[in-house]
Amino acid sequence: MLASTEAEVRPLTIEEYLARSERQDLVRLTTAGSVDDGKSTLIGRLLYDSRAMFEDQVAAIRASKVNRADGPLDFSLLTDGLRAEREQGITIDVAYRHFSTPRRKFIIADTPGHEQYTRNMATGASTADVAVILVDARHGVLPQSRRHAYIANLLGIPHLAVAVNKMDLVGWSEDVFARVRDEFTEYLRRIDAPTATFIPVSALHGDNVASAGAACPWYDGETLLEYLETVPAAAGLQLGEFRFPVQWVNRPDLSFRGFAGQIASGAVRRGDPVMALPSGKTSRVKSIVTYDGELAAAHAPMSVTVRLEDEIDISRGDMLAHPARLPHVSRQFEAAVVWMAAEPLRRDVPYLVKHTTQQVRAKVARVLHRVNVNSLAREDADELGLNEIGAVTIEAASPLFFDSYRRNRSTGAFILIDPATNATAGAGMILGRRHPDAAASIAKTALLEAESRAVKVTPAERIARLGHQPATIWLTARIDLASLLERRLFDRGCLAQVLADRDESGILPELAEVLHRAGAIAICSAGADMAGERDRAREYVGESRFLEFHPESLPARDEAAADRVMRALEERAIIRPSAEFGGGEGI
Repeated sequence: MLASTEAEVRPLTIEEYLARSERQDLVRLTTAGSVDDGKSTLIGRLLYDSRAMFEDQVAAIRASKVNRADGPLDFSLLTDGLRAEREQGITIDVAYRHFSTPRRKFIIADTPGHEQYTRNMATGASTADVAVILVDARHGVLPQSRRHAYIANLLGIPHLAVAVNKMDLVGWSEDVFARVRDEFTEYLRRIDAPTATFIPVSALHGDNVASAGAACPWYDGETLLEYLETVPAAAGLQLGEFRFPVQWVNRPDLSFRGFAGQIASGAVRRGDPVMALPSGKTSRVKSIVTYDGELAAAHAPMSVTVRLEDEIDISRGDMLAHPARLPHVSRQFEAAVVWMAAEPLRRDVPYLVKHTTQQVRAKVARVLHRVNVNSLAREDADELGLNEIGAVTIEAASPLFFDSYRRNRSTGAFILIDPATNATAGAGMILGRRHPDAAASIAKTALLEAESRAVKVTPAERIARLGHQPATIWLTARIDLASLLERRLFDRGCLAQVLADRDESGILPELAEVLHRAGAIAICSAGADMAGERDRAREYVGESRFLEFHPESLPARDEAAADRVMRALEERAIIRPSAEFGGGEGI
């Protein structure tokens, strides 16, 4: 490695080095910005000053016939690996570089600045924890700078640093720096992006890159390397709800059946309840197996084999999740898409959606709008061209199990594949399910109109005729239990109906209220993410006639869980005790 100019210190043994490396956080960062803003030079300088380059690499750069810099070294050559990149002085493909400091390990994605390579930038930034956006101090904030900031925010990168580069060419003017900072801050505010840290740098001379520069006494903030070493990092742990897409069924012999894959987010422990999607069957984790033996717990992004206490039919593409915190399950969803193919995205054209471990046939049902990244205007469009960004509604041939991208980057991301060429055509970030507001509004209006009519049959008359009170039972992710309860109540002589919002219209509370006004008991099988719908249902029916049951509050076996719910209905005096019906055998 490069010799240090600092005082010599005792070199680490290989054991000490490996132990330190194991304890270090890993931070993934990407560079972004317009062409010729100096991204490759900045990364080369960062690698050089952090002593992450070998002496023979530096010697080869010194001996290169290509040198666009004023000094003996053209630092951009340290990352521009393609011949065309070296000749033109631009970045075309994504270049990945690794380096470490005593505090952290880093993986850098040097992404292209040209507009025609926007798709490459999106690819390099898709896994980043930090985005370093460069702005040439001479030119200010350019359209491509805004485009890359928009994509970085769209990709959910939590931390942004804006390096105002080439400050030496504007005399280290504090006014120039302030003007760039204010303009960029206003743009980030308009796109609802995270607050950025602004650093004036000279990538060529190294000022404020790894060490502070004496040329700008008015700046007393962090250097770029200090920022990268201290910015909060998740250390590879994807927090949030437990999501385990099954990659393959591991069955080496008849005595072992496990489900192998990589934990996408969250954590799981031995004994935890889990639900298999799409079947909805529940079980508990019997063991967590790895190459090194069994574990008591595991977390993202570990690759493990999970064994369950019950025999459940699970195959590749299915997902295990906690029963009380389930993902969306739907064939339709809205998504933001960065289009990467020469052929434009069009409606009703067949594509393949690659999402977690699933690959299903799909089509774009509707192009909602195209985004003008400069004005941020949403423009009407019927298609998306190369490198354009827009919002679409996608309809898949079979249900996907997903979260919004803002909530979970692992289960909220997907790619669109051209089935004819098997090439990646677009990258997508799921915005959510098809928005239910319009349907719910129509349903509420219908209920209000029903209220305005003269009442012919009173609620008391309905209760007297049916022999029970109306109620709403809200079950989270227990469709089998809902069906069993319907059977139990029917056998008691009760009027009951199961409701499940399979098309995600968002009107489950309104449907339950219609049944409630008819004197019936509505049994709602709902997803864990339907808190708004649940609150509406409770408001309609009233607290005394609204019963909510979470999976963890009920026995795993449906028969025992149904007994628990039936007792709760009796305690609330919604239905009569079972003794009045000959032990519950019917009337």
